Amino acid sequence: MSSGKYVKWDEPKVEHGAGPEEDALIHEIEQQINTCQNAVWAESRHAYSGTHVKSHAFLKGEFEILSGLPTELAQGMFAKPGKHNAAMRFSTETTAMIDDRVRQPRGIGLKVFEVEGEKLRNDGVDPKTQDFEFNSCPVLELANARTCRDIIALRLKHGGCPADLDGALKKRDDYEVQDGRNHIPAVNLLGQRQYGQAAFRWGDYVAKYALIPSPSQVSDKELSDKDSGHAFSEQLRNHFAKNGAEWDFQVQLLERSFFEKEPECVEDARINWPQKEYPFVTVAKLRIPAQESMMPARRVFWEDRLRLNPWDGLKVHLPLGSINRVRKGVYRASAVHRRKLNATFAVDCTSIDDIPDEKPIDEELKKAGVPIMA
Repeated sequence: MSSGKYVKWDEPKVEHGAGPEEDALIHEIEQQINTCQNAVWAESRHAYSGTHVKSHAFLKGEFEILSGLPTELAQGMFAKPGKHNAAMRFSTETTAMIDDRVRQPRGIGLKVFEVEGEKLRNDGVDPKTQDFEFNSCPVLELANARTCRDIIALRLKHGGCPADLDGALKKRDDYEVQDGRNHIPAVNLLGQRQYGQAAFRWGDYVAKYALIPSPSQVSDKELSDKDSGHAFSEQLRNHFAKNGAEWDFQVQLLERSFFEKEPECVEDARINWPQKEYPFVTVAKLRIPAQESMMPARRVFWEDRLRLNPWDGLKVHLPLGSINRVRKGVYRASAVHRRKLNATFAVDCTSIDDIPDEKPIDEELKKAGVPIMA
């Protein structure tokens, strides 16, 4: 019988459900996401990832793992304190470009460099990075493979009519969770709390991640009709022109007392892990200095070439649960389709310097003898 305050990642009941039936559902979801990508391509003649289509900023900074962590927190890459280079992207989670004033989840993609250890990738490539993804909604309404397939099907069917979609969702017993994404205030991205949503291996244990902004960055002022539909990018660009920003990287360990009450809390990402009873704890700091937040070359590189996927990371931070198994297949299918439509290729960044800064395209053109137009 299992014991101990914290649940071990490899206990028999932590993960279940993988198999041929789930694999078939994942294949359906891959096709659904490609359909979403095709719709965006038809409008813009450019393909993006299946979700988090709209970018708001691309930034470089520092990720510092804190020293003196207790054993249960000093796990995996967090067992060794120190500073790492890092890069991040702000985005809106939806499958299409939407107005920033619309209430919807926003997200952050984070890549940490100089990360040693055995990776999940089996293609012989190790860029020595660890990727993290965050969303401003603390739980993931897509839950698991079956729920994900069903919800995306409804969105594709009723996407042109929000009222019809809402009516279809109201027929479900999880309507409150499904509707929650439509009520996340459109406040400055610098102050939004961000969550990893699904569960991950945390060395010996199981955890969820969060990225908590410095209190000085938090604002409850929501965008209004007076603001631009692209206000998030403008706010971030204005801020980082002169100022930096900081976040606490936190983890919430899965405790046995909660797991015994909610045995599906890893497999069903709709289940909230109560923060009051099981608080998040800071294990690292993310610091971003002042810089240009929307460099054209950096944007093109990140959106069209950069590879960001938690399934490329350390084995000790293995993504857990059905929705993470969905992500494994969907991310691959989305990336292949996007690069096929854009006639480009993926890049494994091994250094922060691989992500471009000022006008590298101009430099390449000059070397090739191509005149640069003003």
